[in-house]
Amino acid sequence: MRRVSTITVAGIATATLAFSLTACGSSSEEGGKDKGIGLAYDVGGRGDHSFNDSAAKGFDKAKKEFDVAGKDLTAKETDTDADRYQKLKDLATAGYNPVIAVGFKYNAAVTKISKEDAFKDTDFAIIDSVVDAPNVTSLVFTENESSYLAGVAAALKSKTDKVGFIGGDSSAPLLKKFAGGFAQGVKDTKPKATVDVQWVAPNASGFGQPDRGKDIADGMLSNDIDVIYSAAGGSGAGAIEATGKKKGTWSIGVDSDQYADPSLDAYKHSILTSAVKNVDIAVYDFIKSVLKDKKPLEGAQRFSLKTDGVGLSYSGGFLDDIKPKLEEAKKKIIDGKITVVDTYKG
Repeated sequence: MRRVSTITVAGIATATLAFSLTACGSSSEEGGKDKGIGLAYDVGGRGDHSFNDSAAKGFDKAKKEFDVAGKDLTAKETDTDADRYQKLKDLATAGYNPVIAVGFKYNAAVTKISKEDAFKDTDFAIIDSVVDAPNVTSLVFTENESSYLAGVAAALKSKTDKVGFIGGDSSAPLLKKFAGGFAQGVKDTKPKATVDVQWVAPNASGFGQPDRGKDIADGMLSNDIDVIYSAAGGSGAGAIEATGKKKGTWSIGVDSDQYADPSLDAYKHSILTSAVKNVDIAVYDFIKSVLKDKKPLEGAQRFSLKTDGVGLSYSGGFLDDIKPKLEEAKKKIIDGKITVVDTYKG
């Protein structure tokens, strides 16, 4: 499928035998063309209550709406670039098109496979990273902007003026965007407040350790931190559990609206808000551009606060009293009056 036009986002309308296999709706045939949609999750996969689940939502919607099959795979903590490449190759070789790589860790794999003659007609997408190739669409987000708003909310809701941030992978520049934006939002709103930034792990394993996330959160809570923002995939669920068990404390979810996640119902009373990243819409829009429009989105598609690609959820009504201040901060970011940092240097 060749690229025929450039589409600028002005808004969102809308392997080896060792790999881990999740829900699969493909036919039993191997090979062939246009078998449906292929998707490769990052560590944690479907069921992480966050980033991967948001991608799964868009994947599932597209399968249903366009009446096509699909196959999704999940990366393991020990996966190398070669392992991730093999997952994409298995999907493309089997005839799945488009093929979507969920997460920046797939950058090297997408870069390699997109250059191979055997897959020049396969449409690839990668989330949270940019790969410059004619058959690759890069779906990237301004996570620092929504994290800034989360910081504003945390500062206004904290009674101790102590808030915390838990990141999944300290080696990932992407996660530094979350931490940086959050810390800036806190400090701009309440300069005297402190922000304790901690990391689950120095690598991608930090996205799948809910027990470790809970331990870190428990430590923060014992130090009078009363609002904790986690950008740590499945590990964040552990932090949500910790705040849910301590009266008077709040958690801030990430990527998906975690207040609305049925698996977290027991703790929803303490989920203040979520810094939402509409991965589901980006995934759906990309698939639609390939399967229905026959004009794949081209290049880097940036989903921002201005285009509703990221934002803050108001589920539960816990932010109703400070909504005007949050909307004011949002407008200042959109109007360019506030420039949000894209890394954390603390």
